[in-house]
Order: sequence, then C-alpha cells, then structure tokens
Amino acid sequence: MYSDQREHIATVMQVADRSLPAAAATAHDDVIRASWQRCVHEHRLDPTRMQEAVILPSERLREHQDRMEAFLHIARHGLETLYQQVAGLGYCVLLTDARGVTVDFLGDLVIEPNLRRAGLYLGADWSEPLAGTCGVGTCIATGEALTVHLGDHFDATHIPLTCTSAPVYDASGALNAVLDISALTSPSAKESQHLALQLVKVYAHHVENASFLHRFRHDWILRLSSAPQFLDVNPDYLLALDAAGRLIGHNRRAQLLLEAACGSRRVIGEPLEHLLGARVEDLGRFTASRAADQRAVGLAGSARLLFMLATPPAARRIALPTASPHTADAAEAAIPAPLAALSGGDAVLDRQIERAARLVNSPVSMLLTGETGTGKEYFAKALHESSERRRQPFIAVNCAAIPETLIESELFGYRAGSFSGAGSKGKRGLVQEADGGTLFLDEIGDMPRPLQARLLRVLAEREVLPVGATRPVAVNIRVIAATHCNLEQLVREGRFRDDLYYRLNGAHIVLPPLRERADLNWLIDRFRRDGWAGPGPVPELADDARRWLLAHRWPGNLRELRNVTEYARAVCRRGVITLADLPDRPAAVPPLPQAAPSAAAADAEGAELLRALRAAQWNVTAVARELGLSRMTLYRRMKRWGITSPNRQSDAG
Repeated sequence: MYSDQREHIATVMQVADRSLPAAAATAHDDVIRASWQRCVHEHRLDPTRMQEAVILPSERLREHQDRMEAFLHIARHGLETLYQQVAGLGYCVLLTDARGVTVDFLGDLVIEPNLRRAGLYLGADWSEPLAGTCGVGTCIATGEALTVHLGDHFDATHIPLTCTSAPVYDASGALNAVLDISALTSPSAKESQHLALQLVKVYAHHVENASFLHRFRHDWILRLSSAPQFLDVNPDYLLALDAAGRLIGHNRRAQLLLEAACGSRRVIGEPLEHLLGARVEDLGRFTASRAADQRAVGLAGSARLLFMLATPPAARRIALPTASPHTADAAEAAIPAPLAALSGGDAVLDRQIERAARLVNSPVSMLLTGETGTGKEYFAKALHESSERRRQPFIAVNCAAIPETLIESELFGYRAGSFSGAGSKGKRGLVQEADGGTLFLDEIGDMPRPLQARLLRVLAEREVLPVGATRPVAVNIRVIAATHCNLEQLVREGRFRDDLYYRLNGAHIVLPPLRERADLNWLIDRFRRDGWAGPGPVPELADDARRWLLAHRWPGNLRELRNVTEYARAVCRRGVITLADLPDRPAAVPPLPQAAPSAAAADAEGAELLRALRAAQWNVTAVARELGLSRMTLYRRMKRWGITSPNRQSDAG
C-alpha cells in the first residue's frame, strides 16, 4: 500500500470517528465528511479495504438497461454531445440508473482496460453502500450535483479519480438517473472541476427536459422562463397538464419553484390556477402566435412574473392491427408486420425484434451486427417498412463495394466541374437521395477513416456538403449501419473514429447466426416457398433432406440457406426435394447437432424447451424455475430431446 493511501485511510477513519483536528477537517467539505460517516456508520464499510470495481455481468446489466430503455435512447444524443465537449480533456461520460449501475458509457476505447479497471465502464456499480463516497453514489444519496475529487473518495483505490455527477429527475420528482463525467487523472485542486460541474448540470437538465417533452407530447405542456429571450428554445421550467387543467408532471426546476411558492406541499394534481395566474381556458393566449414578451404570467403566492409558452397536445395516432407468422403474439406486443415476419419464434431474435419495434419511429441511429449473411439488410428494410418513413426512399450503400476513390462523391455528391472527370451537371449523392427516408450503411467498418469525419457531420448536423460546394444541404434521414466487424476493436486500433462509433451506436441490435436459431425448421419451409414461380405447387421436402438441412452448420447463414433451397427447388423432380437435390451434400446424412432436438425436430415440446434454454443462455436452474420443474426433470427432458448445453460441452473440453 502506498503512503498516500495509508494517509487517506487514516483521515477517513478520523473523520468517521469525528476525531480529526478542526484544521485538517476543513480540507474536505461538509458533503464529503457526511458521506464518509454514512459509509462507516450506515453502510458498514471498512476504510482499510481496497475494493476493485464491481462490473455486473452482461445479463444483469441488460436487466437494468431494459427497465429504462426508452429513456436511454432519448438521453443518448445529450451524452454524445457532452462527450464531444469533454473527450479531449481526458473525461469519459457515464449514465447510471437510480441504483448507481452504469447503463450507458462513452469513453476512449484505446484506454478501455484502464477505464474498466477503475470502474469507469458500462455495468459498473457506483452505489454509495457498495463503492463508498463517489460521484454517482453520493449524488444519489444527496440528490444534488457535486464533484468527488481525488482524496474525497472513501475507498483508497479511487483516489486518483475525479468524478462529477448531476441527478436527472423524472416528471414526478423521483430520481431517474445520474449523469457523470470522470477522468483517471486530474490536477490536484478541486476548483479545476468547476467547469465540469457546470457542464454536467446543464446536460442533465437537457436530458431531463427531453425525456419530459417526449413523455407528455400528448398533453398540454407549459414552458416557463424568467426572461422571454430563450423561452422557446431553452426553458427553465416545464409543466404538463391533463385535459382538466391539473398538473400531471414537472421538471426538477419547476418542482422546486412551485413547492417553494406553495409552502413545500406536493403540487402534482393541483389545478393550474392554484399554481399560476391563469386557467386552462386561458392557455390559448400563451401559444406561439403571440410574441414571447406578451406572454407573462404570475406565480401563485408571489409577485414574481414568468414568461410562458403553452403547447397543445399532439394528436394521438391509432395503431392498426397487423398480420404476421405469429399474429397473436405480434399484435399483443405491437410489433409491425415487416419486423414480425423476420422470425418464426426464435426467442433470442424475438427479443431483438421487440427492442427494434419500440424504435421504428425514433430518430436515433441504429447499429446492426452479426456474422456475414445473418440478414442485416433484411432487418434494416423491415425497420424502414415499419416506420413512418416507409413511403420515402430506402438507400442501401455497401461501404466495402465502392472504390475508395469514388466513395466520397458517391455518398456526398458533387458540383459540376468540381474535380477531373466530374459530370457537367453535378450529381446528388446517396445521402441526399435518402432525404426523408432511411440511409443503410452496410459494412460501415470498411469506410475509409478520412471520410468518417464527413459522415459524422451528416449525422450530427443533418446536413451534407457535396464535393466542390460551399454551402451544405439539409437532409432528413434515419441512419442504420451494419457490420460483421468488431467496431470497438477497430477503434482501439485507430482505424475507426470513436465519436462516429458512439453516434452510430444509438441502439445496438445483434442478429444471431443461423446455427443458433430455434426457428430453422420454419426458415427452411419459408425459403422453400418464397418466390416460387414454377409450374404446379411448391416442391415438398423429403425427410432425409430436411434432416441434412437441420444438421448443417450454415457458415453462410441465411444467404447460404436461400441459395441452397433455390438450387434444390430448381433441380428437383416430381415435386419433391430429396437429399440428392442438395448441393455439396455428404455421402451420408449426419445426425442432428446436439444443440437441436433429435429425430422429431418439429415437435412443439422439444422446440419450446430449446427456445427457453437459449433465451436463458442455457441457465438450467432459471428455466426449471420458469417451467415449474425440478432440475433433474428438466435434465431428463433435455436428454429425451437430445439437447445438450454448449456450456457443458466446453467444460468437458
């Protein structure tokens, strides 16, 4: 243990015992000293411990993310913008839930191992009862924005860090999340973090307001500020009213303002006239049709005037029922038909589809990953066809197929005569062609690094500058990117910009390989029927051919399966596809793989059990509990259907 760590532990113990000399105690402010005392007396933490960061496993992290998924997508733009402000200064950006678990993270992936070791990483638990005094945990405990700097930390392993955090509240006044910027090293003076504190408070306010405006878009929203100049674009206070004019939500600043004016009583449920000098019938006088300086309103219980903008509710859209291969399930989950049609009941893929269905009309960018041939373009098209943009263009760009010398002009277009060989009339680029619709960037990992900065501008500013032009052109596009590469690894190697990676990765959808899908039987029959234009009915599939198809490992995934079935359909005789009609078939039909049901692959019980195991990532105990069975009974059923956990196979190896 280093001497500074020993000195830190001694100081913490003296503060906790209230035995530190008064002069030394002033080195730490009241908030820090109170937190240290909580850590010892309430949380029962040992100041002499040296605890490594606690990083939750991916399945537990996903549970925390699922609880606030809609909020995460709304907050992402604010996190990206904040990261652009502070990344060059050595900071990373964390967003945690109200329990202190990091549910989103933006940081320099080149130093990822150091960030992960320090706990400045996705899945890290920074709750005060676990981590001691720290930015996130102490922010949760106090409900206030603060900086925990170097030796302010309780645990001696954290004293190199500086962490600045601000709370994000929900519309009822409860803590919803914590926004944090942290660095591995910092100047010794705590005053060096003053700007960091102001930045994180501003962006926490922006994220809170964005979430509020989205939640209450179908209700009356009142924007209020002390001055009229920024009322329309950056209001201080937000209120939401129901049709009867009662308060149903507020942002944090409005809550504190109104509770102070009303004597600290809870204001949710109060009629508008008890809070402001206006009634719901008067709101027409406060709309954007009048100048901001003519929209003054009095605050109840005081002589203070505020300026107000009233926005009426947006019209609600009525969702129409859709058809799908599993119509009842899709209708219950409100999954659009194009997305529902991608799965025949595979639990892992269904989970990804459900997530995507909640984002079909979101402006957030989406990143699709998976092995080559897993259907990333099919998925992107289904997202487009499920969205409000479906009548607008879907433009697919294969970044690996366009020569590097042409990709800039192909993507961004060019003005006439802007370079040697340019057309006399110029050309609209593919980005402009996608205006109003969806731009699908396939194999994004192969985009040359010099063009990545230009693409980042398109995503950030929603405008494109053609080659040779001096004025950008505004575009309204939804961007979906796809790759089979590990983009994080490319970032570490310096081949892909981290800011572009974070911008594209607004939502990450992982498509499973065909060999792991539980709906392979359904896919075989679907591809056998799709596009059939031959004479007579669709060819049937002989048992030996089906067994071979079910046993094959499909390294080319969906693309390979489609090619095989189309070939077999074309060469088969008498309306039946046999083993002899399959290309590159083995001399004998292999047994079915251990991870799939044997002989009766289509049997409902075996298929359902396999789906449950895969969805639980082969956690037998969890599946047994879900099905109400003992583990031994579940193992017997697995043996009956020839299902063997891949975890047991790897253990045996």
